[in-house]
Amino acid sequence: MLLSKLASTLGLSFQGKDFDVSALATLKNALPSQLAYFDNPKLSEELKQTKAGVVLLSETFVSLLPKTSQALITPTPHLSMAYASQHFACKPFDTTRPALIAPTAIIGAHVVVGSESSIGENVHIMANVTIGAHVVIEKNVIIYPNVVIYDHSIIKENVILHAGVVIGSDGFGYAHTAKGEHIKVYHTGNVVIEEDVEIGANTTIDRAVFGSTVIKKGTKIDNLVQIAHNCEIGPYTILAAQVGLAGSTKLGQNVVMGGQSASAGHLEIGDFAMIAGRGGVSRSIEGHKTYGGFPLMLQSEWLKTHAKISRFFKKQ
Repeated sequence: MLLSKLASTLGLSFQGKDFDVSALATLKNALPSQLAYFDNPKLSEELKQTKAGVVLLSETFVSLLPKTSQALITPTPHLSMAYASQHFACKPFDTTRPALIAPTAIIGAHVVVGSESSIGENVHIMANVTIGAHVVIEKNVIIYPNVVIYDHSIIKENVILHAGVVIGSDGFGYAHTAKGEHIKVYHTGNVVIEEDVEIGANTTIDRAVFGSTVIKKGTKIDNLVQIAHNCEIGPYTILAAQVGLAGSTKLGQNVVMGGQSASAGHLEIGDFAMIAGRGGVSRSIEGHKTYGGFPLMLQSEWLKTHAKISRFFKKQ
């Protein structure tokens, strides 16, 4: 979409060099043909170094923009990005072109495979599975009934997806107008599931806003887990049932999270950290330790605290 047309559509003034905007991207990863947005002063260094062709931002921060990037000035960059995102969303689950299916793949009844998707050798897809367009499924993958895999997802070798899993649905992302209306942010990223991952029944993994939500090699995920957009799950992690991860959470290697534990967004959990059941992670934490409770603390301290509370009330 021509930058001049996009600016006009968004109700913004533009007088710079016109070009075709190919996609939306983060400040860090944007290319000269892409549009990014900036509304968080904590990302000032990323703004200074961005290679984006154009950036949505307020007038306050224009001076930080590199000379190679143009500015689209708006008092509400996140809201303007939400309006822009609808113009870069593809038609979902297109089936107008053939898929590439290996001759050794086993395809069950009532399976739908979208345009130009690729199904590898010895893949077993059971009944009522729906696979979107431009999906890549590598060899030896097992997909149980009623799984839904959205467009552009990548499923690597030896993955097991149990019944009802949803891969690549839109994240829960909205911008808000001054009147309180909720404007949908169309997620244009994807999900990448690496080798030897197993995902339990009715778990959902959201696609990224830009870039990828990534589940790394050897991770095991239980039933009814929610993984939000742009999360990165480190290799050989274990997530028990009903774990919930908010957007852009990053887990290191071999993290273990007990049942119904959860994290806030935009934080990091270090390698080999363990979160006890129902623990609530609201800040980034170090690895190689065991945590529990809410507010989160070392599990040993959590147990001592509750022992003291119990003894106190027994005396009353």
